[in-house]
Amino acid sequence: MDYTQFLNKIYEHVPNIISSIVILIIFLILGRVFKRVVEKVFNNKNSNNSISKVLSNIVKNLIVIVGVITALGTLGVNVSAIVAGLGLTGFAFGFAFKDMLSNFISGVIIFIYEPFKLGDSVEIEKKVGKVIDINLRYVTLETDTENVLVPNSLCVSKTVVVNKK
Repeated sequence: MDYTQFLNKIYEHVPNIISSIVILIIFLILGRVFKRVVEKVFNNKNSNNSISKVLSNIVKNLIVIVGVITALGTLGVNVSAIVAGLGLTGFAFGFAFKDMLSNFISGVIIFIYEPFKLGDSVEIEKKVGKVIDINLRYVTLETDTENVLVPNSLCVSKTVVVNKK
């Protein structure tokens, strides 16, 4: 193959390369826009910024991953193997980290529905105490003698008694 044939092959692929770059840029912009939207929605709903940061980054990264896969498909790469690999990887991670994911999702539910707040006295699974911290993994209860870390999945799936002040 000589130099002119090589250049002709490159010129044939220039439209696909430009289209792929444009698609990737559009998805990057969409990712940033959706990240800001999710942050605003959760910041208005909740005073805790950690949940909005985590969820907005997840949304942005998912949009960027879809953009990369779409751009590769536009270039002519067979993306079916990539999509199948991502699906299998997601399944394996979900299975391996099911308890952690359960607590994370339960933490999001707690932040959204706010069944109890910081300072409330609650009883969860026979543990009674004042809520001193709520994060994406567990709720910290302060008793007279100790701090108890209750996994968020218990706070969502079991009976929670919130004592009135």
